[in-house]
Order: sequence, then C-alpha cells, then structure tokens
Amino acid sequence: MLRTLGAQIREFKLPSLLTPVFMVLEVLMETIIPLLMASIIDDGVEKGDLHHIYVTGIWMVLAACFSLFSGIMGGVFASRASTGFARNLRMAMFQNIQTFSFSNIDRFSTAGLVTRLTTDVTNLQNAYQMLLRMCVRAPISIVCAMAMAFFISPRLASIYLVAILFLGAVLTFLTMRAHKYFMQVFPKYDDLNASVQENVSAIRVVKAYVREQYEKEKFTRASRNIYHMFVKAEGIIAFNNPVMQFSVYACIIALSWLGAHMIVAGDLTTGNLMSLLTYCMNIMMHLMMLSMFFVMLTMSAASGRRICEILNETSDIQNPAEPDFEVPDGSITFDHVTFRYNPASAKPVLDDICLSVRSGETIGIIGGTGSSKSSLVNLISRLYDVSEGRLLIGGKDVRTYDLTTLRDEVSVVLQNNVLFSGTIYENLRWGDADATDEECRCACRLACADEFIEHLPDGYDTYIEQGGTNVSGGQKQRLCIARALLKKPKILILDDSTSAVDTATDARIRRAFAEEIPGTTKLIIAQRVSSVQHADRILVMENGSVNGFGTHEELLENNEIYRYIYEAQTSGNGDFDEGGAA
Repeated sequence: MLRTLGAQIREFKLPSLLTPVFMVLEVLMETIIPLLMASIIDDGVEKGDLHHIYVTGIWMVLAACFSLFSGIMGGVFASRASTGFARNLRMAMFQNIQTFSFSNIDRFSTAGLVTRLTTDVTNLQNAYQMLLRMCVRAPISIVCAMAMAFFISPRLASIYLVAILFLGAVLTFLTMRAHKYFMQVFPKYDDLNASVQENVSAIRVVKAYVREQYEKEKFTRASRNIYHMFVKAEGIIAFNNPVMQFSVYACIIALSWLGAHMIVAGDLTTGNLMSLLTYCMNIMMHLMMLSMFFVMLTMSAASGRRICEILNETSDIQNPAEPDFEVPDGSITFDHVTFRYNPASAKPVLDDICLSVRSGETIGIIGGTGSSKSSLVNLISRLYDVSEGRLLIGGKDVRTYDLTTLRDEVSVVLQNNVLFSGTIYENLRWGDADATDEECRCACRLACADEFIEHLPDGYDTYIEQGGTNVSGGQKQRLCIARALLKKPKILILDDSTSAVDTATDARIRRAFAEEIPGTTKLIIAQRVSSVQHADRILVMENGSVNGFGTHEELLENNEIYRYIYEAQTSGNGDFDEGGAA
C-alpha cells in the first residue's frame, strides 16, 4: 500500500523533503530558546547584569524569528506537497477508472467510487500533511527536549521518561480499540452517498409516488449509522485528552516539588528549573501532536486501502501486444460463444452462440426480458470478453484489435441513453469531435431529431441539462442515435433505442438507415415486431440461446416464439412479455 500511494507524490518530492528540513530548524530554535531564557535569569537577572540581558534577549528574538520563519515555510511546503499528493491520487484513480471494463466497474458501486475520490482522498491529504509536519517535528522536538533536560538534570528528566512510556502505552491501546470502528465507517459513507445519488437522480419518481418521507428516513438511517460509528471511535479517542492532561500536571507538580528541594539544596538553579518546566510543556505538547497524528493515521489507513483497491485494479480487457489497427468490414461471426458475467457461475448468460452476419446487413434482435439480447451485443465492442469460443469482426478475433480502433468502428446506442451537460452540438460531437455543423445536422436528419431541434429557441445551440432532463425520452433517444451516426461506424447497434419513439418516426429512422448508410451493419434490438420485421434477418433469443434466425416470413412459418410475438402485438392482445412466451 505504501509503495502504491508513495508513487503519487511524483513532482512534489522536493516540497515533501523541504518540509521536514524547516521543521527540524524550527525545533532547534525552540530548543535553544529555553537555554537562553535560563541564562537571562541566572546570569542576568540574579547578577544584575543588564548588558547580558540585552545581548541574550536579542539572540532570543532572532531565534524566535528564525523559528517563526521556519514554521511558516514548513507549513507552505507541507500544504503544497499534501494538496499535490491529493490531486495526483484523484487523477490516478479517475484515469484508471476510465480503463476499466464493464466487469471491473461492476465490482464497485458508483457511490463507493465517489467516496474514494472525495472523502478518502481528503483523509489521506490531511494525514500526509500531518506526517510531514507533526510526525517529523514532534519526535525530533521530544528527543531534543529530553536531551537538554538530561543535560540539565538527569534526575528530574527521568520524570519525562516515565510520562512518555505511560502515554505511549495508553495511546497504543486507544488506537487499537478505535481502529476497528474507523475501518467500518467508510463503507457507511458509501451507503450515504448511494442514498443521496439515488434520491437526486430519481427525484421525479420520488415525487410522483410521494415517497419523500421514505427517502428522508432512508437517508436518516444511513446518516445515523455514520454518527454512531464516529461516536464509538471518538468516544475511545476522547480518553486521550484527560490522560494527557493528567500526565502534564503530574509532571509539573513532580518537577516543582523535586526542583524546589534541589534549589534549596543548591543542586539546581532557578533558571534551570524554568527551562525544565518549559521542556516539560514542550514534550507534552508534542506528545499531544503525535497522538493526533496516530488518530488521523488510523482513519487514513482505512482510506488508503480503499484507494489502493482502485489504483491496483487492472482492466480485465487489455490491448494485445501487437494490436491490429484496421477493421476490414462490418461482418460479425459468433463462433460457439459462451459468456458468463461471473466466471464461477455454473449457468452461462450466453450459451454456445453460433451465427454469422454479413457486412451491411440489417439484423433485428427480439426476445423476452432476460433473454440476454444486450449481453450479446455488448461483446461486439469488447465491453465484455467472451468466456469461451470466438467473436470475429471483419474476419478477425475482436481480441486482436486495438481497443480504440475497434470501438471507433462500432457505434452503440445503449438502453440507458445518456446526454451530458452542454449544447446539442457539443453532445453530438461526442461521436466525432471534428464534425462540421452540416455533418451534425445531417446525422440529426437521419435520426429524425431535426424535427424538434429546429423548433427549439436556440436550435442546435440549445443547452442540454445534466442527464438530458430538459428533453423528452424520445428526443433523447434520437439525439443519441445521431451522435452514434457521426462516428460513421462499420457496425451500428441500437439496443432498444427507439422504444420511446412513435412507430411512424421509428419507420422513418429505419428507412433513412437503409437509404443513407447501406454499407453499415445494423443490429437493432427491439420489443416491437414492427421495428425489426423489415430487417434482412431476425434473431430470436430465448434464455441466452438462439431460438431462431431468419427472415420475417421464415420465422412466422417456422418459429413458435416469433409467431406468438407477432400475433400478440398485431392482434392487440398486449406485449409478449406479459404472455410469458420467452
């Protein structure tokens, strides 16, 4: 874990090294000041030497100023190093997440990823800053103060040693007790973020079903869980303060009592006793700093492990050593393909799929809910890899292609259409960043999106809200289809992407595809027979297997499931899913 996190310091190594240097200089000055103060009392005040008081006082002021300067510079460099470290952590995690395959993403919740990028990184940032400052300053200051105390009076300095051993034992005990609660609290943050995310993204559904009170209660439960965990952890850590205060006052009383006797006996000067008391406060204060650091370390250790899970996660789908950078055509061949989301699963999602699609064909895909239609097309652009068998595009195994090359030649309009905040033009140019305005309009004409865009006040410059909340479901689908067309792909996959479009518009979109992009292989997943019956061939899926594959007429004659779907929809008896045919 330390090696993984340490690699993210990178260009902030110099500030990370300069911070301890300035901390050491600050400690040295703070160690010298009590000696100068003792000299003023013993050699200046008691002897009435005003010149000595002035000279030593000037040295004290210079030492204090240099200590202040060192402290400021240490703080500046520590802030620069810790914030830079946090920035690198966020960038490294985000960049690694972008490489994840769908199977990698399935292992982490969205809320968990958000918590790691925010709360966990902040914890590590604070811990790193404390490491550079307190964890360097405190031990050195304690050692220097102890050394000077033993130099002045070994007998009295032994009091500090006993206090340090006592506090160290107590702190270790408290930290170990609190650690298990800090380990449990961050998954609770994931639950809290998940509650907020679901509520905000589905706020229309929440209000439509009047479930505000339910959502409030769910959020309250998640928030209360975090509260209870922190109360338990902080309740244990809270014992640190009274123990620390007890040790400080016990040391002061012991020093004052024994020191007074030694002064009376002539074994100690008043100035030396003042220095010892100053060193006592110095040691105890820095022990308090160390205790705070260990508390932060306990919290950040849990955060560090969660962050390393992301940084060390490698994509299940990798580019081959010598990738192919050219896709010859849009032909597709499934050669005894079997697929499982979970490799340990006994039942595959797709079982021994064998079919061949010629380049430029239009293939309709139909089947009941859960028949693995989407799983089938997800394999084409390597969103997942096949478990067994081979999937060929352009006559070559998809695993031999460069991932970017393959995905540039395969446009996918998924079931869950997503638009991003920005203008319509900006959303369309996700398909082709260099597309001209005319190319964008042409794609929208093919997708029948120009009809509503031209009626918008700002036309193609209309701003789309996050998630496309200011356009209807059908409009969102047509914009996503236009965006996919701008890629000019060899393969176009529409995964139930016209479900919110009326049948007349659906027919115009299919007609435009046939006339304008005849060389593109088109795979159209649909629930309506009318959306696929004019395809060159139709694939009927059932429980992850191919139940039928042929033309509309062939399937009507030979395939019971397809015939049932067709009759159910054309006779007005309802959707085939309701009949349980597949």
